[in-house]
Amino acid sequence: MKNIFKKSGLLVGASMLAFSCSDFEEINVDPTAATAEQVQVEYFINNSIGGAQQDPHIAERVFVLYWKDAGRMDRIGTLSEGFQSDSWTSDYYNGYVSAWLRNITTGIKIADDQIAAGNVKEYTNNLKQVARIWRVYIMSEMTDNFGPIPINGFQGENPEYNNVKDVYYYMLSELKEATAELDLTIVNPGGLSDLDPAYGYDYGKWKKYGNSLRMRLAMRLSEVDASKAQEEFEDAAKGEYISSLADNFKVQEVPGWNSYTGVMTRQWNNQYLSTALNNLMIGLGGVPSHDQLAADKHSSIKPANYIGLKYEDHFTSKTNDPSAGYWFDGLHNTMDPRAYDLYKIPGDFNDPNFNKYPSWSSAATTTQRPLIIGEQDNEENGETNDIQVEATNSWNAMVGGDWGAKGSNNRLAYPGTLPRLSHKYRNSEAQRIFFGSWESYFLLAEASVRGWDVPMGGKEAYEMGITESFEYSGVSQHLSAYLSSQDYNRAGTSVSWTHTAEPPATVTMNYINGYTGLPGTVEFKYPDNTIYKGGAVKNDLLTKIITQKFIAQTPWLPLETWSDHRRLGLPFFENPAVENPLPDLPALNASNFMTNSVKFYGQRLKFPSNFSNNVPDGYQQAVSQLGGPDEVLTPLWWAKQN
Repeated sequence: MKNIFKKSGLLVGASMLAFSCSDFEEINVDPTAATAEQVQVEYFINNSIGGAQQDPHIAERVFVLYWKDAGRMDRIGTLSEGFQSDSWTSDYYNGYVSAWLRNITTGIKIADDQIAAGNVKEYTNNLKQVARIWRVYIMSEMTDNFGPIPINGFQGENPEYNNVKDVYYYMLSELKEATAELDLTIVNPGGLSDLDPAYGYDYGKWKKYGNSLRMRLAMRLSEVDASKAQEEFEDAAKGEYISSLADNFKVQEVPGWNSYTGVMTRQWNNQYLSTALNNLMIGLGGVPSHDQLAADKHSSIKPANYIGLKYEDHFTSKTNDPSAGYWFDGLHNTMDPRAYDLYKIPGDFNDPNFNKYPSWSSAATTTQRPLIIGEQDNEENGETNDIQVEATNSWNAMVGGDWGAKGSNNRLAYPGTLPRLSHKYRNSEAQRIFFGSWESYFLLAEASVRGWDVPMGGKEAYEMGITESFEYSGVSQHLSAYLSSQDYNRAGTSVSWTHTAEPPATVTMNYINGYTGLPGTVEFKYPDNTIYKGGAVKNDLLTKIITQKFIAQTPWLPLETWSDHRRLGLPFFENPAVENPLPDLPALNASNFMTNSVKFYGQRLKFPSNFSNNVPDGYQQAVSQLGGPDEVLTPLWWAKQN
């Protein structure tokens, strides 16, 4: 049951682009052979956006295996268990230094040179501001993964590595200046819009994105530099921001193998429903599954107080997942309406968005799996020690970690038995979201809760964020009932803004013993998220906001859900199972797994070995600015430290 890719030959066989010292010197030199007067700024912007979209090689390693795991949008077992691969990280880091940051920084330099020489087009200055805004996004992605980065890199000089605080101050300043200098009256020539895959050089939308991005980055400082965070956020929120789905920063994915191929398309990545997301969506909003699903599913819907089949010898109990130990042999009575859009019910093969990857295997369409209750089957003598479990019309998420002997005998972690991401997000026909309108509203809601001066109240912003998310998922018909719901999810949080009563200590729930078929009851206890207000608070306004933000960001923005959790400890993330110790999470053990700690999940990516080996002085300078050792478990400056 140790669902991990650490040893998978599918992933470690790719070659790594290692940099020599001379390569690192080259990245600070103009990479073009043409003169500044001949080069077009828009080409550099286009290439940088395309590169950051991530081709399948990088996307699998970074977006899926790192971010989706760390952001709890998948069950993989990398950063969530303190693990990273140096080769994957090297591929990603090299993507920055070989292309993305170099291209966009060179574009800015070319624009500056052309402006200085008077060799400009009417729109050249606008392109420069667009490039500055996009460069901030690339820098934010890099610093939120690694920590210290060079502000002055790729500018014709040896870069100095800056600490995270200085990087954030620089990024916020860049966004303020760049958005202010955009001229919205400029009319572009024909053909220019084709070179901007996000907005087609609609400068009004770029300005909105710049302001929304500034709000995101300002909020990142809320716990460590509150006055700066407030100052920057309030100023950005005075301007226009991404407020509708039409304004979203999104890039069209395409089939094949190139920079625009979908980030979640690799068929061998199962894209399971995560335990963290499942606990947030079960019961949230009080919308009956009966009202959401076709009639052929209604007989599978279970009572609200039913927790499932108990298999204590096959399901781990050494985790603080509140649903641990049970197999849910049906569909939940009520469910967040976005759940059935995002993930597909096992066995629902007629759903056009049911994902049948890998296409060369029947794994996704096999719903009956055994629990082994003996040492092994003796098929030659016609004997079997299996309990056959049918997963059709069931809904489960398996916690990660090490399940020990229980996992060895449990065969249910299989593509056909668990909800997996809808095919529409995996077929390279979607538009990848880099910033959604819902995020602007949830940021405004959080700012309001903090007492900052923003253009709308917390309740209005919160409900607008949910509204935008529901519209995106196509479930707006359930919005009114959802917003008024006082029902708790498995983490003890409700939807209604005015309902802040804490859940009861326990709730009596029914179960069936999976081995004997006998019914029983259990006192279900909502989890204590001890890294947020000591675990005493489960349903305050901030928890509501981040819960909704997490669901809305799925599946496109796992880096943001990881960052929110690092910043706040929200929403509740269960600990991986520790039936056996996890070597990369030494602080988590069988005596403390019911508590949460920042030491129980990955905080960052280590710098790759080709950086430390080839540029030792630069590496030492970067680490000196980190505030701790170059380890996965070292928190970044803006994150919770304990």
